[in-house]
Amino acid sequence: MSHKLNSPAAVAAALVAMMSAPAMAADYVQAPGSTLAFASQYDGETFTGSFPGFSTQLSFDPAQLAKAKLDVTIPLAGAKTGNADRDSTLKEADFFNVAKFAQARYTASKFRSLGGNRYAADGTLSLRGVSKPVTLDFTWTPGAKPVLSGKATVKRLDFGVGGGDWADTKTIPNEVAISTKVVFQVAK
Repeated sequence: MSHKLNSPAAVAAALVAMMSAPAMAADYVQAPGSTLAFASQYDGETFTGSFPGFSTQLSFDPAQLAKAKLDVTIPLAGAKTGNADRDSTLKEADFFNVAKFAQARYTASKFRSLGGNRYAADGTLSLRGVSKPVTLDFTWTPGAKPVLSGKATVKRLDFGVGGGDWADTKTIPNEVAISTKVVFQVAK
């Protein structure tokens, strides 16, 4: 049986039903062209690195931040800084200890609007068996392939990264700058 919207009351009833139906946040997966990078210093010299192979899932609708969720998995063994000695040191027990902790994970389910297309995700970073709060500030660029561009600061010593002889913050600062640009596509 088909219902025809042939009266103003029927049209109004159909519109109210559509508008009161719960809207769902869009579900996205990471697309090619995404980057996750970090920057720090060693003896006053700035260096940068990246985590190739990271993967991101996002459920996000700026109009429904209470339903937003972010989940990022970061394989630590692939960390690259462009310096073979530093890259192998990062894998060792004093830093990422990849033999025991192969990956880090960032999850967030609390999001705040910062105005315009700027948001903050208040989440948890789990690294080396330690979980601590980390806030990711980001801009959201909607479209067919939306883009999340974000920055965070991680205190490495909170997670035991750079322990032992490397714990001196005069050699390596405690704060590590994290930046990401994630290109998304709709999850299928």
